[in-house]
Amino acid sequence: MRFTRTCLAVTTLTALAALLSPAAAADAAPGRAVAPGDTVTLAVRDALASLPVQDEDRAGYVRTKFRHWVDADKDGCNTRQEVLKAEVLEAPVQGPQCALSGGSWYSPYDDVYFTDARQLDIDHLVPLA
Repeated sequence: MRFTRTCLAVTTLTALAALLSPAAAADAAPGRAVAPGDTVTLAVRDALASLPVQDEDRAGYVRTKFRHWVDADKDGCNTRQEVLKAEVLEAPVQGPQCALSGGSWYSPYDDVYFTDARQLDIDHLVPLA
């Protein structure tokens, strides 16, 4: 079951990456069916708008199976802080224990700018459940 979920997550992320890839070389012709393996250039907002939305299904989901906010490179910044630093528009001040203050971020998902990192939900772009 865990392998199936991992494969599903990898497949979902791969498909999303392909949709959002800036290196896509050809536009799909209007009215032309897009076949698997075709390269399509699409604006990020159009790609996001085309993603299917479904009701959440929590069957079989156990939160404790997923490690949360690890510091994989042991530099004092956990995963959340690393992502915030990588996605920043205006760099925040990094204090002791990687505490971030200030900075600004943009969310293409809802076309909003943020100046408070606590308002950002970086861990649920692809739901675990």
